[in-house]
Amino acid sequence: MNWYEIEDIEKLDTPALVVYPDRVKANIALLVSMIDDVSRLRPHVKTYKNKEVTMLMLEAGIGKFKCATIAEAEMLGICKAPDVLLAYQPVGPKLYRFIKLIHAFPNTKFSCLVDNDMAAKEISDAAKRYKIKINVYLDLNVGMNRTGIAPGFEALQLYMDCGVLPGLNPVGLHAYDGHIHDTDLKKRTERCDVAYHPVSKLQQDLKRKGYPEPVIVAGGSPTFPVHAKREAIECSPGTFVYWDKGYQLATPDQEFLPAALIVARVISLPGATKLCLDVGHKSVSAENELAKRIYFLNAPELIPVSQSEEHLVVEAGKGHTYKIGDVLYGIPHHVCPTVALYERAYLIENNALNGEWLNIARDRKLTI
Repeated sequence: MNWYEIEDIEKLDTPALVVYPDRVKANIALLVSMIDDVSRLRPHVKTYKNKEVTMLMLEAGIGKFKCATIAEAEMLGICKAPDVLLAYQPVGPKLYRFIKLIHAFPNTKFSCLVDNDMAAKEISDAAKRYKIKINVYLDLNVGMNRTGIAPGFEALQLYMDCGVLPGLNPVGLHAYDGHIHDTDLKKRTERCDVAYHPVSKLQQDLKRKGYPEPVIVAGGSPTFPVHAKREAIECSPGTFVYWDKGYQLATPDQEFLPAALIVARVISLPGATKLCLDVGHKSVSAENELAKRIYFLNAPELIPVSQSEEHLVVEAGKGHTYKIGDVLYGIPHHVCPTVALYERAYLIENNALNGEWLNIARDRKLTI
C-alpha cells in the first residue's frame, strides 16, 4: 500500500484536506537538523493555521514564530508561544486589535513590522495611549516589491525615527525574499546573497550609530538553506511543514516530505475521454495556471481541462478505466492558500483516519 492511501476511505467525504502527522514531525525534525541553533528558527504559521502543529513545533524546541494575521497571532498566544512577530504593518482597526492581543496574552512577546513614518507614528501614538511599548522590525524591500523600505539611508533614518518615538522599540530588520525561488541552488544562493548584502550593511550601520545589534529575520522556505548558514540571523520558512508540489519542483535540493493532500473523487464522466472531479476553486488554491493547481499521485497522467467553483474536468485519454467514485490523492501546487479553504484537516496515521485538526486561524477573527 502506498504511504498516502487511506484504508477506510469510505468514511471520508470529499473534497477533503488530509494531513499525515508522522510526516509533519519528520519535516520539523529535518528543519531543526538544518540549522546550528534551534533558537534561530522563526517558522511562519500561515501554512498550517492550527494549534496542534504549533504544539509540535514548541515540543521540538522552537520558541519563535511569524504570522500574518491577528487570528494567527491569537492562535499562537493561545498556545503560549513565547515570541511572535506579526509580519505585517498594522494600520486602522488592525492596530487596535494588535494592542488588545498584547494585553490579552502578557506571557507572549509580540512585535510587528513598520516601513514608513506615518504608520510608525500611528503605532507609537496608539501604544502611548495604552501605556505600552511595541517592539518593531523595519520591513525591508529586498526585491519582493510588495511592502517595505529599501535598505539604505532612508531605512537607517526610519529606524532612528522609531527609536525616538515614545511608543516604539525598534529591535530588528525583516527581509522577506519570496521572489527568489530558482531551481538551481547555486543561482538561488547568488541571488539571495545579493539581496541580503544591503540588509547586513544596514545592520552594521545601525551598530555604528550606537544601537544594539538589530535582529535580522530573513527568508522563506526556498532560501532557508542559504540563510541557515549565516551567523545569528533568524530564519522564517513556512511551507516546509506540509510542503507542496510547487516547492518540490522548484527546490529539489530540499528533502521535506509532502504531508498534506487533497483527496478527491470522480463524480461524473462528461465524455469518452474526460472525468469530472469534485475539486474546484473552493477546494484547491487557484491562483496558478490550470496545469499548476493539483498533481494526483495515483493519476499523474490526468491533464486538467477546466475548473469551476466545485468541479475540475480532466482529460484521461482514450480507453481509460476510471469509474464513478474512484478516489484520487492530490498534492496542491500551493498548499498555504489551499489550507485556508478548509476548516479542518483529517489526520491519517497507519493508512487510516485518526482524528482531525481544526484550522482555526483560517478565520479572520477568533475572539479579538
